[in-house]
Amino acid sequence: MTGQVPAAAAASATDRSRTNPAARAGRRRATAACLLGGSLLLTGAVGAASPAAADTAASSGTAHPTVTRAATAAAGDLLEVTLDQLHPTQSSLGYDQIYYKLDRYASPKDEANGDVNKRFDDWCETNGQGEAADVPAGAVLADPSTFTCEIPEGQETADSLADMKTVVVGPGGKLYLTDGHHSLTAFWEAADGGPKTPVRLIVQANLSNLSTSAFWKRMEANNWVWLKDENGSPITVADLPARLGLSQFHDDPYRSLVYLTRDIGYTQEAGSTEYLEFLWGTWLRGRIDLADYDLNDPASYLRAVKDASVAMTSVPSDTVIAGGATAAELGQLAQWNDGKKETKGEFGDLSKALTEDKPGKIAYALDYRATVPADPACTRTVTGTRLLPLIVTSGTTCLDRATVLGGVAVAPGASLVAKGADITGPVTSLRARTVEICGSTVTGPVTLLATTDRATLTGPGCSANTVRGRVTVVAGS
Repeated sequence: MTGQVPAAAAASATDRSRTNPAARAGRRRATAACLLGGSLLLTGAVGAASPAAADTAASSGTAHPTVTRAATAAAGDLLEVTLDQLHPTQSSLGYDQIYYKLDRYASPKDEANGDVNKRFDDWCETNGQGEAADVPAGAVLADPSTFTCEIPEGQETADSLADMKTVVVGPGGKLYLTDGHHSLTAFWEAADGGPKTPVRLIVQANLSNLSTSAFWKRMEANNWVWLKDENGSPITVADLPARLGLSQFHDDPYRSLVYLTRDIGYTQEAGSTEYLEFLWGTWLRGRIDLADYDLNDPASYLRAVKDASVAMTSVPSDTVIAGGATAAELGQLAQWNDGKKETKGEFGDLSKALTEDKPGKIAYALDYRATVPADPACTRTVTGTRLLPLIVTSGTTCLDRATVLGGVAVAPGASLVAKGADITGPVTSLRARTVEICGSTVTGPVTLLATTDRATLTGPGCSANTVRGRVTVVAGS
């Protein structure tokens, strides 16, 4: 087999059309009085004003210039891209935030409640078009022509644009995502999404005229890159992933924790501080020890969220949390759970079990996480570039976004875990214990024979691979 190893098949189609226009109207966000003019082209950036300039541009009636290439895009323009064109500006994600979205995307509960599946609302919001309007049976995320959003292209509002994610154009016209890593990774991993899913982003700046070193200095000066790993330790630009996809990123449980405290310990407003959640996570890392909680148990996880939220709301509002930002500047709420009882408000919603009509985020996240196989512990980790073939003779060798020129061979009883790797040459194993290849590119054949534990090339928690060669997997006896 040649080409990309397929992800799980798309969920079976059901009637996802909205059936209650009055309810739909009630769910809409308040929008600006003036609509933005101009058409939106699929070939590149379009002439929409930046959110801050939306009212001025709309009221003046000034036509917005059309930009057809990223290299000439200006700040505030909209670019339509596919997910595989984007370069991350952070090295870690909160996996549980992604797991929540993926489990909900695959669940029929939104439809059972008379709504469309959340993934279509999320896509429309990310695309600057409000929420989903009509999602007929057979609609797929990777083909936006199969469903419609509330706000047509060309009629975006200041509020709908404020919900969009941002990108910086770098040297060579490369696109660096500066907001939306979690949302777009969820689209990438969704059963009916993938790396070719199109979406529009707002251009934050065009720095394509800078040298590579000057570009990254500007990115750091503007806080448009997060150069810390999942443990809060400094990293370099070279440590950033090359592309999106869950397997390209490391898991930061404190980033997940902060996401779950949203509207319980803090709120996130449009135009908030860059990397706000990571800043709160940096602060919480020294105050909440997640080793004291069982994050596989819903009740214990909820207790961690409550303890974190209480800590966030109890600190004086003028306290500098991280990155020079105070608690108030990071959206601190005056009271935990916004002053509501534990059974009410956002915390009450978060507490709901998977068996309820509208489960909470923790229930969805843990349900998905239970389907993700546990990786064997790494006895050797390879990073950077290796110019020779790699032979794994014993233990577990992990390729962590590594480049291997010459291929990989796994001996009987040994294990290989490759995530975000680029391998040129064949990958072979015979009676290996575990072979897991996720979110990787292999230029050569993949032959896995008689693996004794498991061979994983796709599935929950494992981004699809691009394999330019024949794939042969023979089960062990």
